Amino acid sequence: MKYAYTILYVEDVEKTISFYENAFGFQKKFISPESDYGELISGETTIAFASNVLGDSNFKNGFKKLSINEKSNGIEMAFTSENIEEDFNKAINVGAVKYESIKEKPWGQKVGYLRDINGFLIEICTPIKN
Repeated sequence: MKYAYTILYVEDVEKTISFYENAFGFQKKFISPESDYGELISGETTIAFASNVLGDSNFKNGFKKLSINEKSNGIEMAFTSENIEEDFNKAINVGAVKYESIKEKPWGQKVGYLRDINGFLIEICTPIKN
C-alpha cells in the first residue's frame, strides 16, 4: 500500500491550480479536458483537485462542500519552508487568508496557518530539525 493522492473538491479546478502555483510555487501536472480534475507536481504524494460537480457524480450520498465563509474542517495540508515569513506573506498576497499568525513552537519549529481560496486549511512550517 502506498499513499498516492490527496484530492480536494473545489468549485473551480483551474482557478485553484493557478492559486497553488502562484501562492506556493507548485507546478501544474495535469488538468482534464473537462477542467473537472487537476493535479500538481508536489513531491511523492500528489495534491489533486476535483470539481464539486464531479464530487456530486462520484458520491450518491453527497458530501459537505467547503466554504471560506465557514469554519475550517479538522484537516490540514502542511508545507515546509526554509523562508516561512516570505512564503506565508506571498500566499496572502495572492489570495490566501491568514488563519493563525506564525509562532515558534517549544521545539523550535515555526508554524503559521492559512486558508486557501476554497477554505482549506494550510500549515506553513519550518522543517523540524533533529
